[in-house]
Parts: sequence; C-alpha cells; structure tokens
Amino acid sequence: MHFHIITILPEFFESPLSCGLLGKALEKKIVETSIIFPRDFTKDRHSTVDDRPYGGGPGMVMMVDPLYQAVKTLPQGCRKILLTPKGKPFNHETAVRLSQEKDIALVCGRYEGIDARLEDLCDFEHISAGDFVLNGGESAALCLMESVSRFLPGFMGKEESVGDESFSKGLLEYPHYTRPENYENHSVPQVLLSGNHGKIAQWKRECSLQSTLKFRPELLDEADLSAEDISFLKQIERPRPSRNLYITLVHWPVMNKKGKEGTTSLTNLDIHDIARVSETFGLGGYYICTPLKDQQILAERLVSHWTAGPGGKGNPDRAMALSTIQICSYLEEAVQKIQEQTGIKPHIVATSASGPGDTTFGSIRRKLQSHPVLIVLGTGYGLSQSVLSRADEILRPVSYLSSFNHLSVRSAASILIDRLIGDYY
Repeated sequence: MHFHIITILPEFFESPLSCGLLGKALEKKIVETSIIFPRDFTKDRHSTVDDRPYGGGPGMVMMVDPLYQAVKTLPQGCRKILLTPKGKPFNHETAVRLSQEKDIALVCGRYEGIDARLEDLCDFEHISAGDFVLNGGESAALCLMESVSRFLPGFMGKEESVGDESFSKGLLEYPHYTRPENYENHSVPQVLLSGNHGKIAQWKRECSLQSTLKFRPELLDEADLSAEDISFLKQIERPRPSRNLYITLVHWPVMNKKGKEGTTSLTNLDIHDIARVSETFGLGGYYICTPLKDQQILAERLVSHWTAGPGGKGNPDRAMALSTIQICSYLEEAVQKIQEQTGIKPHIVATSASGPGDTTFGSIRRKLQSHPVLIVLGTGYGLSQSVLSRADEILRPVSYLSSFNHLSVRSAASILIDRLIGDYY
C-alpha cells in the first residue's frame, strides 16, 4: 500500500515514519509513502500557499491552485481522502475497508481551512479524526495510516493480534497482564493462571462486555451479542441516572384546537403506555396532573384496578408499571413531591412540538448524571404558554426538521425517553 501525503509540513512525518511497526513496515516495503509538497506547485517567488479569506474573518485560507496541482499528480485510481472536521468519524470499519486500497492520498489542511473549490474539482472521501479541533490534518493522517496499515499482511508480528483487539468484534478489549504475578498486592486473576482455556476465553469475553458497558456502552448497539452475553450484561450492577428522570402528563392548562387554554380528559392509553415506558426505562416516577376531581377519581380507580384489584392478579407486569403513577392536581404538586423525595427541586423541562426549543437531549442527559429532571408533557394541542414560561428549559421537538410534527403524547414520550435513557443510562 502506498500513502501519498499532501502537506505543507513534510517534517511532521519524519519521526513517526521512522520508528515502531510503521517504520519496520516501510523498511520491508509493506507500506510505502511519498510526500507531495504544495509549495512546489506555486508560481510566485515566495511559494505562497495561503491568502486572506473573501468576506473577511480571522486567519488565512489554503489556496486552491497549489493543492489542485498536487492532487493532479496522484496515480489513477488513487483513493483521495480529505481530512476535515465535517467528515465521517474514522472508525474500525473504515480502516478495514481502506486497507483494501492500493493507493491512498491524504490531503492535510492547515490554517482556517481549504478553499472550498478544491472539493468541487476533486472526488474526495471526507474523514474526521473525531469531534475536536487540531491545528491541521497531519495528526489525523498519522492515525489513519497506522490504523489502516495494521490490516496489511505481514505488518503485525502475529496476524491473530489484529482480530483480537478493541473494536474488532464491536467490543472493547479485555485487560492484559504479564510478569510479575503479584505487584504491590495486586495479583493477576487466577483464571489466567489456571490453564483452562475454556474458562479463560469466557473470562476474556465477560471482561470485554463489562468494560464496553462501563466505558463505551453505545458500542453495544452494533456488537454481535449472544443470548449468554445479554444475560451477563443484565446481571452487571451499574449507576442508573434514569432514576433521576421523572415525567408528568399535564391536562391543565393546555391548548385546545382553537388556540385557547383548557382542560383535557384522561386517556386510558396514555395512562397505560407511558407507565409501561417509565417502568421499562427505570424512571423515578410518573405523575398525572389534572385539577378535575372526577378525573382524579377515575385515574385512581383505574390504577387501583391494576395495582390492588383483579387486573393485577391476571397481569402482574401491568401492575408493576402502573404502580409508578401518582395523581396530582397541578404541576406544582408534582414538583413538590419530587423535591420531597430527592431533597432537590427538579430541573423542569417542558416539551413542545412547535418552536425550536432551547435545550437538547444531550444537554438533559448530562444533567441527569447529578440532578433530578422532570419532563413535562402536554395533552390536547400542547402545553399552554403559562406552563412553558415556568419551565427551566424547553426541549427541542422530537422531529424538529419535519414539516409534520403531530405525534400522540404517548408516542412522543416513548421516543424522548429512549433518546434520553436508552439501554445504558
């Protein structure tokens, strides 16, 4: 494989390409590299490769012509990669795919960026090293080169090492140990000294699962998990910020279809379905707010039927879900109950299908790590302005880019709770 590196800092690569496995691969011709210097394609005596941006702004922009002339020297069929923050994050699957290429060009930007016309003129694959800022693309290029090269025959000392590393099976790697057997009263796990290869393999798998759940739980969404893996994961105790999440369904004051404040009646499906979602994701509680006495009596009768009456005997799972429900007259009552339970006033987050909102799911998820959060759902045609104005924040709509955003409240509740909690939070 040949890496063609287009950079204005060729010296950046001198040390990394002369040491370690990458240096050995270059000696053995498993990997080849060439530096293409954009200044060699300039036409002025100063070899200028950057200029001030049109429209103003800080910094300088890399000029299109030196880079375009550099790209034109690449061999036919070369995979051209532009290292840029807008690219898809580089990952294990991308490394495996790129390892099948014969020639790869890596275009390293600098300054404030590259003249956008280069992308119009060239067929680039856009790749990012991650969601952080670098001074240029050179560091990202080195990461890509090393990761891709590891899949080339002969690069690793043992070929099986590649298939037994972090991410190769969608999981983080298990911990490793070597001599001495005991260090500072910390011993190597006995199973690794047992000689029982079946138990060792099981230990490695379980450690990978446990480490992935703890440090990178989102990887489990794509991992190939067996029934035994899932059973093991369920048994692991872990912090559950979901206990800090509370939800309330408000029936007054809400908007009617004429745009006026009013009160809505309880809906059986809303009561049942949101309770089931709350129990599934392990929420701290589910509050139904209605000031109407007849509706409160109806709700209590329905809940009692399933939790203490004949319904629960025939369907204990439904009884468990509905036991999370508390009936309140007003939103303020639900807030007070949560404060009494947790010792902290909950952070109130209202929901609305209209407007941009002023907070995101990620922001609320971070808040849940240390603070109770109450999600306020509205019935009818949504929460009234008086409720929205009393909230600490308004959550961005579930489908804010859609021109049709009219989900039932129970559907919206399911989606937003899943986005906030998922299986791992």
